[in-house]
Parts: sequence; structure tokens; C-alpha cells
Amino acid sequence: MVLSFVSGPVRVRVPATSANLGPGFDSLGLALALHDEVSAEVTAAGCRVTVTGAGAGELPDDETHLVVRAMRATFDLLGGQPTGLALDCVNRIPQARGLGSSSAAIVAGVQLARGLTVDGMDRLDDADALRLAAEIEGHPDNVAPCLLGGFTIAWTETAPLSSGSDLTGTSAPASRVTNGTAGSIEPQVTAGAGQSGVRPTAAGARAVVLRPSPDVAPVLFVPEERGLTAVARAALPATVPHRDAARNAGRAALLVHALTADPSLLYAATSDRLHQDYRAAGMPGTASLLTALRAAGVAAVVSGAGPTVLALSAVPENFDPGMGWSVRLLPVDVTGAQVDRVRLGHAERDPVAAGRKS
Repeated sequence: MVLSFVSGPVRVRVPATSANLGPGFDSLGLALALHDEVSAEVTAAGCRVTVTGAGAGELPDDETHLVVRAMRATFDLLGGQPTGLALDCVNRIPQARGLGSSSAAIVAGVQLARGLTVDGMDRLDDADALRLAAEIEGHPDNVAPCLLGGFTIAWTETAPLSSGSDLTGTSAPASRVTNGTAGSIEPQVTAGAGQSGVRPTAAGARAVVLRPSPDVAPVLFVPEERGLTAVARAALPATVPHRDAARNAGRAALLVHALTADPSLLYAATSDRLHQDYRAAGMPGTASLLTALRAAGVAAVVSGAGPTVLALSAVPENFDPGMGWSVRLLPVDVTGAQVDRVRLGHAERDPVAAGRKS
């Protein structure tokens, strides 16, 4: 079927994100109220990209721009390509600082392509949008909060959970997130004729979204220097001691409770032994600041692969991070990616929901 495209520009607003949050390596993420905005429209031919703000003069202005690449991948899944594209990017998320700038670009591209295609939100469903964004990025911990907002737990399925039911998505959600003070997950399983009652899950990325406690007030310490995720990942060992893995599993579980219900536990819940120590030598300034904050009783972690440091509890008024650090207080973004006036990522939908028209 030949695709039809809407006339005029479509705009998307995507939040910064912080992943890992200490012990939740490659799984936990938090959306933050700092946003890139991208508008795009279909043109007669060619590809034009303008960038203002972060990355201006550095990022490509052609088909190799990450937003365009994500759009092209999404259009392929939708079944066709437009004749041309024009994009205007207003970037506020710092580049290469561990704040999800690449995930924001990918999510923007996926959602712009869906928004520019007539019935695109229906043709490419929400689950596929999340899976595609995670496939492009390589892991789901940033793209999930960018799409959904709030605090997310993301994982990747390698095969369907059940071969006895179809994968059409017609069964009830396996879980949904309530708006209770604890941000609880309420199981829902429905069994039809000949079904086992277990909803099958397609391979790829999935996520649930939780609403953090209103007492969580993130503070970012953003350095002048940049970091590279590939370099940070290369510093990680192939194996870790079993005791460290077990300890992190417990702290990650505690962090879910601390972020949603009892922030007084955040200091203990943000302790990590899987990645931050291994990366410290490559980011000595980050490691030093992290040590100083935790010595002051602050629930501080490396944001993503760094070098930004994220504090999830109050920072003493007299704390001095030293030269070269910009301090920013950013609320949690609970709405996620938004296209025009369409809110994306409602918590009451399926765990992978992002892109619903309201």
C-alpha cells in the first residue's frame, strides 16, 4: 500500500534522560524536564537539516543526521519513503554528557515519521515504536523514559513468552501501572477460549513506567568535557563477581521502591558495583565528584555512561562541586515525548505504550 503523508510540519518535543541510576545498569531510566524540539515536513525532494543550540555546527545537516536516520528506518517499517524531508532541530540537551541526547534524536525521528504518515500511529503500533527505537540505540534504558516519561524499567525479550497464543496484541496487557502512591504494578491476565491466560510477548524491547515520588528532586552536575558511551562500555569487564551481581540486584529492587514510595532509602538504593567503579579511571573528575557527594550523604550516581553526575536527594547548600561543573535542578518529566499537542506515553496503557493520540 502506498503511503500518504500529511501536509505541513509535524513537531516533536523529547526529554533528556538519565539511565542506570546506579545499580539499574541498562534497565532503569528517568525522564528529565529538559527538551529538544524538532519539526519536520515532507518536501518535493532532497533532505535539509538545520540545527540550533547544542551541537550546532557539529552535527550533520544531511541524511546522516541521527534524527533523519531514525525517520528513514521508521518509514521503511511503515512501507515507503517520502520524496524529501526538511527538519529544524532546536537542541537543549547537552551532547555526549550522559543525558540521552542520542536517544532523544532517535525517539524524535521515530515519532516524526509516525506523525508525518497518515494513520502512522496506527500503522506502526506503540510496541513496535519502542522496539525500533531500542534497536537503533542498542539498548532500551534511555529510549524508554524518553518515549514514556517518568521512571521506567526496561528489558529485552529474546523470544515470545508463550507459543500457545497469537502475537496480535489482542489479549489484555500483562501489567499496567496504577497511579497509587507506591507506583505499583497491577497484574492483568485474560484467558480466552483455547488460551493459557499468559499474554505472549514479541521479541525486542519492552518497558513499564512508574511515577516517581513528588519528593524526588533531581540535581544535575554537568561538566564542560564530553564523554563517549563506547569508551565507557569498553571499560567494563566481561565478568563480575557473583556477590557484586547479587548485591546490585537487591539495590536495583530497592531503588524501585525508594524512587516511587520512600525517597529516604535512595542513598542505600543507589549503591552500585557493576559499572561505576570500572569506569572511574576514564572519568576522574566525575569519580571525584561522585565520591564527594556520597560522602556528604547525597544519593548521587553517574548519569548514564557519564560524565554528568545525577543527585536524587537533597544536596547541602554549601556543597561546592569545584570548577568546570554546571549545576541544574530539573524536575522529572512525566509526559514523555509529545507530538504537537498529542501526549505520548500514558501510564495507564500497555507497558510499551507511547504515541497514543489523546
